[in-house]
Amino acid sequence: MINLPKPSIAVHKFTSCDGCQLAFLNMGEAFLQLAEQVNILHFAETGKVDTYAKVDIAFVEGSVSTPSEIERIQKIRKNSEYVITMGACATSGGIQALRNGAENSADWVAAIYASPEHIQSLAASDAIAKHVKVDLELWGCPVSSRQIIQAIRDKLSGVRPAVNADSVCMECKRKGNVCVLVSQGKPCMGPVTRTGCGALCPSFGRDCYACYGPSEQVNAASLSRRFEGLGLLPDQVAHRFQFIHSAADAFKLTEKK
Repeated sequence: MINLPKPSIAVHKFTSCDGCQLAFLNMGEAFLQLAEQVNILHFAETGKVDTYAKVDIAFVEGSVSTPSEIERIQKIRKNSEYVITMGACATSGGIQALRNGAENSADWVAAIYASPEHIQSLAASDAIAKHVKVDLELWGCPVSSRQIIQAIRDKLSGVRPAVNADSVCMECKRKGNVCVLVSQGKPCMGPVTRTGCGALCPSFGRDCYACYGPSEQVNAASLSRRFEGLGLLPDQVAHRFQFIHSAADAFKLTEKK
């Protein structure tokens, strides 16, 4: 019997809240099983630190928001066979990308920090794919453990990763949920948001907040007009689209002129 070397992985953090990294730790026993199947060479939250280790799979959480992060992601890409971004920050810039539309982002920094001259930030918060090649994107805020397990399983099995870009509406239909947009007049983002959460909010009678980003087919202009018909003002409509994935191209149609 031939013992092949275990695949190696790394989990990197950029500008983010750490929520997507917790999707690993929240696996519980499944994470212990994963640790037996692969060599985890870098994952600071577990005590493994080797930032530029050469690995088979690199998971990246967070957006590129500082000059040093540009250099770091380029080195990580060079040392990784396969790069997977996970979460809203890594895939579209995240909530911090709200500053991208500011006329002068330096004013924001000055309003928050007592010594803004010590803050080294880029004018924009960008998705990882804006700077290096990304092999697979896992959308969500945060991603789920199920997404990560499936991505690793597909890669180790040598199969093409399954990408589900169906809208939350499709998930609601599969679960038999009553549409909150139609029945309750709530400004639900489900028609333009990809599923992945299992239609969590609509299942409890709440409107979708677009945590999982744009779905495969997005008609943002049409949904914007529907929201206005519900009584939302233009700024309120824009807020619905720009809340989590403000830098996603498919959601930029509602930007205030």
